[in-house]
Amino acid sequence: MTDRQDQPMNASSSVAPLIVAAKAGDLAAVDRLLGEGADLEARDAAGRTALMAATQNDDLAMARRLIEAGSDVNARDATLLTPYLCAGANGFDAILKLTIAAGADPNSVNRFGGTPLLPSSEKGFLRTVRTCLAAGIPVNHANDLGWSALQEAVIFGDGGRLYADVVEALVEAGADPHLVDRDGLSALQHAEARGQPRVLAIFRGETGPSGPGAAAIGQAKALEKRERYAEALAVIEAALADDGHNPDLLYYEGYYLHELGRGEAAIRSFEAGLALRPDEGEFRMSIAYAYRKMRQPEAALAAFDAAIARAPEKPFHRYHKSNYLRELGRHEAAVAVMDGLLAQQPGRYDFAFHKGNSLRSLGRHREAIAAIELAIAADPGNPLYRRHKAQSLRLLGQEAEARRELALIGDTAPSRH
Repeated sequence: MTDRQDQPMNASSSVAPLIVAAKAGDLAAVDRLLGEGADLEARDAAGRTALMAATQNDDLAMARRLIEAGSDVNARDATLLTPYLCAGANGFDAILKLTIAAGADPNSVNRFGGTPLLPSSEKGFLRTVRTCLAAGIPVNHANDLGWSALQEAVIFGDGGRLYADVVEALVEAGADPHLVDRDGLSALQHAEARGQPRVLAIFRGETGPSGPGAAAIGQAKALEKRERYAEALAVIEAALADDGHNPDLLYYEGYYLHELGRGEAAIRSFEAGLALRPDEGEFRMSIAYAYRKMRQPEAALAAFDAAIARAPEKPFHRYHKSNYLRELGRHEAAVAVMDGLLAQQPGRYDFAFHKGNSLRSLGRHREAIAAIELAIAADPGNPLYRRHKAQSLRLLGQEAEARRELALIGDTAPSRH
Protein backbone atom coordinates (compact mmCIF):
# COMPACT_ATOMS: atom_id res chain seq x y z
CA MET A 1 0.00 0.00 0.00
CA THR A 2 2.76 2.44 -0.78
CA ASP A 3 2.30 4.47 -3.94
CA ARG A 4 4.84 7.28 -3.80
CA GLN A 5 3.97 9.65 -6.61
CA ASP A 6 1.26 11.93 -5.26
CA GLN A 7 2.77 15.32 -4.51
CA PRO A 8 6.26 16.74 -3.98
CA MET A 9 7.40 17.56 -0.49
CA ASN A 10 10.21 20.02 0.25
CA ALA A 11 11.94 19.28 -3.04
CA SER A 12 15.49 20.62 -3.21
CA SER A 13 17.38 20.32 -6.48
CA SER A 14 20.55 21.92 -5.06
CA VAL A 15 21.36 18.79 -3.07
CA ALA A 16 20.05 16.18 -5.50
CA PRO A 17 23.54 14.67 -6.10
CA LEU A 18 23.48 13.01 -2.66
CA ILE A 19 20.18 11.32 -3.44
CA VAL A 20 21.36 10.36 -6.92
CA ALA A 21 24.55 8.86 -5.51
CA ALA A 22 22.66 6.97 -2.81
CA LYS A 23 20.20 5.58 -5.33
CA ALA A 24 23.11 4.51 -7.57
CA GLY A 25 24.83 2.77 -4.67
CA ASP A 26 27.93 4.94 -5.09
CA LEU A 27 29.45 4.95 -1.61
CA ALA A 28 32.53 6.86 -2.69
CA ALA A 29 30.41 9.67 -4.09
CA VAL A 30 28.27 9.74 -0.96
CA ASP A 31 31.38 9.95 1.24
CA ARG A 32 32.69 12.81 -0.87
CA LEU A 33 29.39 14.69 -0.81
CA LEU A 34 28.99 14.26 2.93
CA GLY A 35 32.54 15.52 3.36
CA GLU A 36 31.58 18.58 1.38
CA GLY A 37 28.66 19.21 3.75
CA ALA A 38 25.74 17.82 1.76
CA ASP A 39 22.44 17.99 3.60
CA LEU A 40 21.44 14.51 4.77
CA GLU A 41 17.79 15.50 4.94
CA ALA A 42 17.53 17.03 1.47
CA ARG A 43 14.48 15.80 -0.44
CA ASP A 44 13.70 14.92 -4.01
CA ALA A 45 10.42 15.83 -5.70
CA ALA A 46 8.70 12.91 -3.94
CA GLY A 47 9.99 13.97 -0.53
CA ARG A 48 12.52 11.17 -0.32
CA THR A 49 15.88 11.53 1.40
CA ALA A 50 19.07 9.77 0.40
CA LEU A 51 18.39 7.22 3.15
CA MET A 52 14.97 6.48 1.70
CA ALA A 53 16.55 5.92 -1.72
CA ALA A 54 19.04 3.48 -0.19
CA THR A 55 16.28 1.73 1.76
CA GLN A 56 14.08 1.26 -1.28
CA ASN A 57 17.06 -0.39 -3.00
CA ASP A 58 17.70 -2.61 0.04
CA ASP A 59 21.26 -1.27 -0.03
CA LEU A 60 22.49 -2.18 3.43
CA ALA A 61 25.95 -0.68 3.13
CA MET A 62 24.57 2.62 1.88
CA ALA A 63 21.85 2.75 4.53
CA ARG A 64 24.39 2.05 7.25
CA ARG A 65 26.67 4.84 6.02
CA LEU A 66 23.84 7.37 5.92
CA ILE A 67 22.45 6.36 9.31
CA GLU A 68 25.91 6.55 10.85
CA ALA A 69 26.19 10.05 9.38
CA GLY A 70 22.98 11.00 11.19
CA SER A 71 20.21 10.58 8.62
CA ASP A 72 16.73 10.64 10.15
CA VAL A 73 15.13 7.19 10.08
CA ASN A 74 11.73 8.79 10.86
CA ALA A 75 11.81 11.31 7.98
CA ARG A 76 8.56 11.06 6.00
CA ASP A 77 8.27 11.35 2.24
CA ALA A 78 5.30 12.74 0.32
CA THR A 79 3.26 9.64 1.14
CA LEU A 80 4.25 9.68 4.84
CA LEU A 81 6.53 6.69 4.39
CA THR A 82 9.77 6.63 6.43
CA PRO A 83 12.92 4.53 5.92
CA TYR A 84 11.89 2.55 9.00
CA LEU A 85 8.37 1.87 7.69
CA CYS A 86 9.66 1.12 4.19
CA ALA A 87 12.24 -1.40 5.42
CA GLY A 88 9.66 -3.23 7.50
CA ALA A 89 7.01 -3.32 4.80
CA ASN A 90 9.42 -4.81 2.27
CA GLY A 91 11.11 -7.34 4.52
CA PHE A 92 14.47 -5.54 4.41
CA ASP A 93 15.27 -6.87 7.83
CA ALA A 94 18.89 -5.77 8.16
CA ILE A 95 18.03 -2.17 7.34
CA LEU A 96 15.00 -2.34 9.62
CA LYS A 97 17.27 -3.30 12.51
CA LEU A 98 19.55 -0.35 11.75
CA THR A 99 16.60 2.04 11.81
CA ILE A 100 15.34 0.62 15.09
CA ALA A 101 18.77 0.98 16.66
CA ALA A 102 18.91 4.56 15.36
CA GLY A 103 15.71 5.57 17.13
CA ALA A 104 12.80 4.61 14.90
CA ASP A 105 9.46 5.29 16.56
CA PRO A 106 7.88 1.86 17.16
CA ASN A 107 4.42 3.42 17.31
CA SER A 108 4.69 5.27 13.99
CA VAL A 109 2.35 4.21 11.22
CA ASN A 110 2.10 4.62 7.48
CA ARG A 111 -0.68 6.61 5.83
CA PHE A 112 -2.92 3.58 6.04
CA GLY A 113 -2.49 3.37 9.80
CA GLY A 114 -0.21 0.34 9.75
CA THR A 115 2.98 -0.35 11.67
CA PRO A 116 5.70 -2.44 9.92
CA LEU A 117 4.32 -5.51 11.68
CA LEU A 118 1.18 -5.47 9.53
CA PRO A 119 2.64 -5.58 6.00
CA SER A 120 5.40 -7.97 7.08
CA SER A 121 2.72 -10.33 8.46
CA GLU A 122 0.60 -9.86 5.34
CA LYS A 123 3.50 -10.75 3.05
CA GLY A 124 4.90 -13.61 5.12
CA PHE A 125 8.20 -11.96 6.02
CA LEU A 126 8.74 -14.12 9.12
CA ARG A 127 12.16 -12.77 10.01
CA THR A 128 10.87 -9.20 9.85
CA VAL A 129 7.83 -10.12 11.93
CA ARG A 130 10.15 -11.39 14.65
CA THR A 131 12.24 -8.20 14.44
CA CYS A 132 9.13 -6.05 14.80
CA LEU A 133 7.91 -8.03 17.79
CA ALA A 134 11.33 -7.88 19.46
CA ALA A 135 11.29 -4.09 19.00
CA GLY A 136 8.06 -3.83 20.96
CA ILE A 137 5.75 -2.88 18.11
CA PRO A 138 2.17 -3.33 19.41
CA VAL A 139 0.98 -6.76 18.32
CA ASN A 140 -2.79 -6.06 18.33
CA HIS A 141 -2.74 -2.68 16.59
CA ALA A 142 -5.25 -2.48 13.74
CA ASN A 143 -4.75 -0.39 10.61
CA ASP A 144 -7.31 1.91 9.01
CA LEU A 145 -8.81 -0.99 7.07
CA GLY A 146 -9.62 -2.58 10.42
CA TRP A 147 -7.13 -5.44 10.41
CA SER A 148 -4.49 -6.49 12.93
CA ALA A 149 -1.26 -8.23 11.94
CA LEU A 150 -2.81 -11.58 12.85
CA GLN A 151 -5.86 -10.94 10.69
CA GLU A 152 -3.64 -9.93 7.77
CA ALA A 153 -1.55 -13.12 8.14
CA VAL A 154 -4.73 -15.19 7.92
CA ILE A 155 -6.61 -13.18 5.28
CA PHE A 156 -3.66 -12.79 2.93
CA GLY A 157 -1.94 -16.04 3.82
CA ASP A 158 -2.62 -19.55 2.59
CA GLY A 159 -2.40 -21.32 5.94
CA GLY A 160 0.75 -23.14 4.82
CA ARG A 161 4.00 -23.65 6.66
CA LEU A 162 5.30 -20.09 6.27
CA TYR A 163 2.10 -18.34 7.27
CA ALA A 164 1.51 -20.79 10.11
CA ASP A 165 4.93 -19.81 11.44
CA VAL A 166 4.00 -16.13 11.15
CA VAL A 167 0.74 -16.78 12.99
CA GLU A 168 2.57 -18.76 15.65
CA ALA A 169 5.05 -15.92 16.21
CA LEU A 170 2.21 -13.41 16.55
CA VAL A 171 0.20 -15.59 18.93
CA GLU A 172 3.26 -16.23 21.09
CA ALA A 173 3.67 -12.45 21.31
CA GLY A 174 0.09 -12.01 22.52
CA ALA A 175 -1.92 -11.53 19.32
CA ASP A 176 -5.63 -11.96 20.00
CA PRO A 177 -7.38 -14.33 17.54
CA HIS A 178 -10.77 -13.05 18.73
CA LEU A 179 -10.38 -9.38 17.77
CA VAL A 180 -12.95 -8.53 15.11
CA ASP A 181 -12.50 -6.45 11.98
CA ARG A 182 -14.89 -4.00 10.32
CA ASP A 183 -16.91 -6.95 9.01
CA GLY A 184 -17.27 -8.34 12.54
CA LEU A 185 -14.97 -11.28 11.81
CA SER A 186 -12.02 -12.47 13.88
CA ALA A 187 -8.79 -14.08 12.73
CA LEU A 188 -10.18 -17.35 14.06
CA GLN A 189 -13.32 -17.00 11.93
CA HIS A 190 -11.31 -16.04 8.86
CA ALA A 191 -9.10 -19.13 9.34
CA GLU A 192 -12.17 -21.35 9.68
CA ALA A 193 -13.75 -19.86 6.55
CA ARG A 194 -10.55 -20.36 4.56
CA GLY A 195 -9.89 -23.88 5.77
CA GLN A 196 -6.48 -23.33 7.40
CA PRO A 197 -5.94 -26.36 9.69
CA ARG A 198 -2.37 -25.45 10.66
CA VAL A 199 -3.50 -22.01 11.80
CA LEU A 200 -6.53 -23.38 13.63
CA ALA A 201 -4.27 -25.84 15.49
CA ILE A 202 -2.17 -22.90 16.69
CA PHE A 203 -5.30 -21.10 17.89
CA ARG A 204 -6.20 -24.26 19.85
CA GLY A 205 -2.78 -24.16 21.51
CA GLU A 206 -1.28 -26.99 19.46
CA THR A 207 1.89 -25.10 18.56
CA GLY A 208 4.38 -27.95 18.21
CA PRO A 209 5.08 -29.58 14.83
CA SER A 210 3.63 -33.05 14.22
CA GLY A 211 4.22 -35.90 11.83
CA PRO A 212 7.44 -37.31 10.38
CA GLY A 213 10.41 -35.04 10.96
CA ALA A 214 8.58 -33.18 13.74
CA ALA A 215 11.39 -33.41 16.27
CA ALA A 216 13.96 -32.04 13.84
CA ILE A 217 11.61 -29.26 12.70
CA GLY A 218 10.89 -28.27 16.30
CA GLN A 219 14.61 -28.13 17.08
CA ALA A 220 15.33 -26.14 13.92
CA LYS A 221 12.54 -23.66 14.57
CA ALA A 222 13.89 -23.02 18.07
CA LEU A 223 17.24 -22.15 16.47
CA GLU A 224 15.57 -20.02 13.79
CA LYS A 225 13.87 -17.90 16.45
CA ARG A 226 17.38 -16.90 17.57
CA GLU A 227 18.48 -16.33 13.95
CA ARG A 228 20.83 -19.30 14.09
CA TYR A 229 19.97 -20.29 10.54
CA ALA A 230 23.09 -22.29 9.75
CA GLU A 231 22.52 -24.50 12.78
CA ALA A 232 18.85 -24.85 11.93
CA LEU A 233 19.78 -25.89 8.42
CA ALA A 234 22.21 -28.50 9.73
CA VAL A 235 19.46 -30.05 11.85
CA ILE A 236 17.11 -30.27 8.87
CA GLU A 237 19.77 -31.65 6.54
CA ALA A 238 20.60 -34.37 9.06
CA ALA A 239 16.93 -35.34 9.16
CA LEU A 240 16.72 -35.31 5.36
CA ALA A 241 19.58 -37.79 5.19
CA ASP A 242 17.18 -40.34 6.67
CA ASP A 243 13.94 -39.02 5.15
CA GLY A 244 14.82 -37.36 1.87
CA HIS A 245 11.27 -37.24 0.51
CA ASN A 246 9.67 -35.39 3.39
CA PRO A 247 8.04 -32.20 2.02
CA ASP A 248 8.05 -30.52 5.43
CA LEU A 249 11.79 -31.03 5.80
CA LEU A 250 12.38 -29.87 2.21
CA TYR A 251 10.38 -26.70 2.87
CA TYR A 252 12.41 -25.81 5.96
CA GLU A 253 15.66 -26.65 4.22
CA GLY A 254 14.68 -24.21 1.48
CA TYR A 255 13.57 -21.56 3.95
CA TYR A 256 16.82 -21.63 5.94
CA LEU A 257 18.89 -21.62 2.76
CA HIS A 258 16.87 -18.60 1.62
CA GLU A 259 17.56 -16.75 4.87
CA LEU A 260 21.25 -17.58 4.55
CA GLY A 261 21.31 -15.93 1.11
CA ARG A 262 21.78 -19.22 -0.77
CA GLY A 263 18.97 -18.59 -3.20
CA GLU A 264 19.74 -21.15 -5.90
CA ALA A 265 20.06 -23.95 -3.36
CA ALA A 266 16.84 -22.80 -1.70
CA ILE A 267 15.01 -22.99 -5.02
CA ARG A 268 16.25 -26.55 -5.55
CA SER A 269 14.82 -27.55 -2.16
CA PHE A 270 11.49 -25.87 -2.88
CA GLU A 271 11.35 -27.51 -6.30
CA ALA A 272 11.97 -30.91 -4.69
CA GLY A 273 9.10 -30.26 -2.30
CA LEU A 274 6.89 -29.11 -5.16
CA ALA A 275 7.62 -32.31 -7.09
CA LEU A 276 6.27 -34.28 -4.12
CA ARG A 277 3.31 -31.95 -3.49
CA PRO A 278 2.47 -30.19 -6.77
CA ASP A 279 -0.77 -28.79 -5.38
CA GLU A 280 0.92 -27.05 -2.46
CA GLY A 281 1.25 -23.57 -3.87
CA GLU A 282 3.41 -22.34 -1.00
CA PHE A 283 6.40 -24.00 -2.67
CA ARG A 284 5.84 -21.82 -5.75
CA MET A 285 5.41 -18.76 -3.51
CA SER A 286 8.71 -19.61 -1.83
CA ILE A 287 10.40 -19.94 -5.20
CA ALA A 288 9.05 -16.53 -6.22
CA TYR A 289 10.34 -14.99 -2.98
CA ALA A 290 13.75 -16.59 -3.50
CA TYR A 291 14.02 -15.03 -6.96
CA ARG A 292 12.85 -11.71 -5.51
CA LYS A 293 15.67 -11.77 -2.98
CA MET A 294 18.10 -12.66 -5.78
CA ARG A 295 16.84 -9.60 -7.70
CA GLN A 296 15.54 -11.66 -10.60
CA PRO A 297 12.07 -10.15 -11.08
CA GLU A 298 11.13 -11.92 -14.29
CA ALA A 299 11.88 -15.31 -12.75
CA ALA A 300 9.91 -14.33 -9.64
CA LEU A 301 6.93 -13.25 -11.73
CA ALA A 302 7.13 -16.48 -13.73
CA ALA A 303 6.93 -18.44 -10.48
CA PHE A 304 3.85 -16.47 -9.45
CA ASP A 305 2.31 -17.09 -12.87
CA ALA A 306 2.96 -20.83 -12.61
CA ALA A 307 1.18 -20.88 -9.27
CA ILE A 308 -1.77 -18.91 -10.65
CA ALA A 309 -2.05 -21.25 -13.63
CA ARG A 310 -2.14 -24.24 -11.27
CA ALA A 311 -4.96 -22.80 -9.15
CA PRO A 312 -6.57 -19.87 -11.01
CA GLU A 313 -9.57 -19.81 -8.71
CA LYS A 314 -7.46 -18.95 -5.64
CA PRO A 315 -6.63 -15.29 -4.93
CA PHE A 316 -3.49 -15.99 -2.89
CA HIS A 317 -0.83 -15.93 -5.60
CA ARG A 318 -2.58 -13.26 -7.67
CA TYR A 319 -2.63 -10.95 -4.68
CA HIS A 320 1.03 -11.43 -3.83
CA LYS A 321 1.99 -11.03 -7.46
CA SER A 322 0.19 -7.67 -7.39
CA ASN A 323 2.17 -6.70 -4.28
CA TYR A 324 5.40 -7.50 -6.09
CA LEU A 325 4.35 -5.61 -9.21
CA ARG A 326 3.67 -2.53 -7.08
CA GLU A 327 7.06 -2.95 -5.43
CA LEU A 328 8.62 -2.99 -8.90
CA GLY A 329 6.67 0.12 -9.89
CA ARG A 330 4.74 -1.82 -12.55
CA HIS A 331 1.41 -0.31 -11.71
CA GLU A 332 -0.24 -0.96 -15.09
CA ALA A 333 0.30 -4.68 -14.61
CA ALA A 334 -0.76 -4.44 -10.96
CA VAL A 335 -4.05 -2.82 -11.99
CA ALA A 336 -4.72 -5.69 -14.39
CA VAL A 337 -4.13 -8.23 -11.62
CA MET A 338 -6.41 -6.32 -9.25
CA ASP A 339 -9.11 -6.29 -11.94
CA GLY A 340 -8.88 -10.08 -12.00
CA LEU A 341 -9.14 -10.29 -8.23
CA LEU A 342 -12.12 -7.94 -8.16
CA ALA A 343 -13.82 -10.07 -10.80
CA GLN A 344 -13.46 -13.02 -8.44
CA GLN A 345 -14.37 -11.13 -5.26
CA PRO A 346 -16.15 -7.86 -6.16
CA GLY A 347 -16.88 -6.97 -2.54
CA ARG A 348 -13.23 -6.81 -1.46
CA TYR A 349 -12.72 -3.17 -0.50
CA ASP A 350 -9.00 -3.77 0.00
CA PHE A 351 -8.62 -4.92 -3.61
CA ALA A 352 -10.43 -1.80 -4.83
CA PHE A 353 -8.20 0.30 -2.57
CA HIS A 354 -5.02 -1.24 -3.97
CA LYS A 355 -6.29 -0.64 -7.50
CA GLY A 356 -7.00 2.99 -6.66
CA ASN A 357 -3.50 3.47 -5.29
CA SER A 358 -1.88 2.06 -8.42
CA LEU A 359 -4.08 4.22 -10.65
CA ARG A 360 -3.11 7.29 -8.66
CA SER A 361 0.56 6.40 -9.06
CA LEU A 362 -0.07 6.31 -12.80
CA GLY A 363 -1.67 9.78 -12.65
CA ARG A 364 -5.04 8.32 -13.67
CA HIS A 365 -6.94 10.12 -10.94
CA ARG A 366 -10.46 9.85 -12.33
CA GLU A 367 -10.08 6.08 -12.63
CA ALA A 368 -8.60 6.04 -9.13
CA ILE A 369 -11.74 7.75 -7.86
CA ALA A 370 -13.90 5.15 -9.60
CA ALA A 371 -11.93 2.37 -7.92
CA ILE A 372 -12.17 4.00 -4.50
CA GLU A 373 -15.91 4.41 -4.95
CA LEU A 374 -16.07 0.59 -5.09
CA ALA A 375 -14.35 0.51 -1.70
CA ILE A 376 -16.75 3.14 -0.35
CA ALA A 377 -19.72 1.09 -1.55
CA ALA A 378 -18.34 -2.03 0.14
CA ASP A 379 -17.46 -0.29 3.43
CA PRO A 380 -19.30 3.05 3.49
CA GLY A 381 -18.46 3.79 7.11
CA ASN A 382 -14.69 3.77 6.69
CA PRO A 383 -13.33 7.35 6.41
CA LEU A 384 -10.08 6.07 4.87
CA TYR A 385 -11.67 5.74 1.45
CA ARG A 386 -13.34 9.14 1.38
CA ARG A 387 -10.04 10.76 2.39
CA HIS A 388 -8.36 8.92 -0.47
CA LYS A 389 -11.06 10.08 -2.89
CA ALA A 390 -10.70 13.65 -1.62
CA GLN A 391 -6.97 13.61 -2.27
CA SER A 392 -7.54 12.38 -5.82
CA LEU A 393 -10.04 15.18 -6.34
CA ARG A 394 -7.42 17.66 -5.10
CA LEU A 395 -4.89 16.24 -7.55
CA LEU A 396 -7.45 16.99 -10.27
CA GLY A 397 -7.74 20.56 -8.98
CA GLN A 398 -11.25 20.01 -7.65
CA GLU A 399 -10.77 21.51 -4.19
CA ALA A 400 -14.44 22.30 -3.57
CA GLU A 401 -15.45 18.72 -4.39
CA ALA A 402 -12.68 17.42 -2.15
CA ARG A 403 -13.92 19.52 0.76
CA ARG A 404 -17.46 18.29 0.23
CA GLU A 405 -16.23 14.70 0.31
CA LEU A 406 -14.38 15.29 3.57
CA ALA A 407 -17.41 17.05 5.07
CA LEU A 408 -19.31 13.77 4.73
CA ILE A 409 -17.02 12.30 7.39
CA GLY A 410 -16.68 15.47 9.44
CA ASP A 411 -13.06 15.93 8.39
CA THR A 412 -11.80 19.44 7.71
CA ALA A 413 -8.07 18.66 7.96
CA PRO A 414 -5.88 18.37 4.84
CA SER A 415 -6.01 14.85 3.49
CA ARG A 416 -2.98 12.62 3.97
CA HIS A 417 -4.21 9.86 1.69
